[in-house]
Amino acid sequence: MSDEVDSIRALTADIREFARERDWEKFHDPKSLLLALVGEVGELAELFQWVPADDAVAAFADPDRRQRAGEEVSDVLIYLLRLADVLDIDLPRAAHAKLVDSHRRFAADAVLGIAPKKE
Repeated sequence: MSDEVDSIRALTADIREFARERDWEKFHDPKSLLLALVGEVGELAELFQWVPADDAVAAFADPDRRQRAGEEVSDVLIYLLRLADVLDIDLPRAAHAKLVDSHRRFAADAVLGIAPKKE
């Protein structure tokens, strides 16, 4: 997992430097980043809006559609990493802790094939 964590931290540093080089840090308050993130999630959702759920995987096997989805997923990731960075959240550590907690809350043998109920 160390290589993946290093990769996420390096990408976060690249995004931080990109903002710094353009003097955009002043625009990257948590509220603004969250709104940008939500906007990008909306753009991603638009790509899937009228695609029947059963057809989504096949529909996005098309190279052009997959590329567009990749662009929007990348925008979401960039804003998410930037938001975590501004809030000083170690995202790899936080995500790992969340996964450990999910393993505890949703034991595989207890939820196998069943959507868990919201607590």
